[in-house]
Amino acid sequence: MGKKKIVVLGSGLVGNAIAIDLSKKFDVTAVDVREEPLLKLNREHGIKIKQADLTTTKKVAEAVNGFDLVIGAVPGFMGYNTVRNVILAGKDIVDISFFAEDPFKLDKLANEKKVSVVMDAGVAPGMSNVILGYYNASVEVTRYECLVGGLPVIREWPYEYKAVFSPIDVIEEYIRPARYVKNGGLIVREALSDTELVHFNKVGTLESWNSDGLRTLLKTMKIPDMIEKTLRYPGTVEYLRVLRESGFFSYEEVDVLGKKIRPVDLTASLLFPKWKLKPGEEDFTVMRVTIDGKKGGKYYTWVYDLYDRYSKETVTLSMARTTGYTCTAIANLMMEGKFRRIGINPPEYVGEEKDNFKYILDYLEKRGVQYNVKILNR
Repeated sequence: MGKKKIVVLGSGLVGNAIAIDLSKKFDVTAVDVREEPLLKLNREHGIKIKQADLTTTKKVAEAVNGFDLVIGAVPGFMGYNTVRNVILAGKDIVDISFFAEDPFKLDKLANEKKVSVVMDAGVAPGMSNVILGYYNASVEVTRYECLVGGLPVIREWPYEYKAVFSPIDVIEEYIRPARYVKNGGLIVREALSDTELVHFNKVGTLESWNSDGLRTLLKTMKIPDMIEKTLRYPGTVEYLRVLRESGFFSYEEVDVLGKKIRPVDLTASLLFPKWKLKPGEEDFTVMRVTIDGKKGGKYYTWVYDLYDRYSKETVTLSMARTTGYTCTAIANLMMEGKFRRIGINPPEYVGEEKDNFKYILDYLEKRGVQYNVKILNR
């Protein structure tokens, strides 16, 4: 009997890390519209490749035909339709596109097709949700906070930031209103608001700001206080706010010398070369998940800290490792039949089972992505 077959849709930096990791155990094919990253995957890792445009239902159906599992690693603006097309093709999928649309709108279709969809299967959202899901299943959780950021090791003026995702997806973080829960009520604030300075070992002081990272947790969790904040080097938020308030992130077309353009497209074209990590440049990922709760009549605080760096051994970016290996851990759970809940599944559903939670932590640790936990009595 041959190896089970997995197809990875999207060959960006994270999609490639996913394909390489899964190829150690499964028969993997990578699909992308771009030829260059595919040829590199095939040449350096022997992974099967297919060049295809994934923007149509027909092309997606053709790409996923004959595979046991699909991995979605396309840009966010393509994510929702890609997941929908994979469901229509009757295939299970683990997705990391972090699309803006409500995934539960696809729940009825997924149930009709009897397929399992795990979305937001990255680091945050992703592993942060898995951790909360585990505790929420056994503890009366009263507060959840996630602080997370991916940053370059070398700080370069003016933005002191490098991106591994598509530029439009990064800019979306800076303009999408941030939702969080306080005293049981939903609060909506502008992105980049409520900045705070926070100290992290091995990193130093970083600046946190409101971002819309709770996503599905707003529907699946009944916790009085929940918030996620993004981390950057201190001072960089002010540059982003100036650009946003000046209209550079706007999706509304403006007239420039008789031509209609969206300012966000121009901004992405100008900024992404500055944000792109050059070969050999290193990054790190830092995350702190804090959960307050009551167990056995006593109050505790659980703190999960992650500090991960670029791997020189495998030449893999930290954000690709922390995002990609969470995805591949969940993919392995599904391929081994340990998680097969029909319908739309945010990562908190995966973390509810103790064995699944431990499986994912162990899987990550074997790849050098280690979460250190502290338990404090209150």
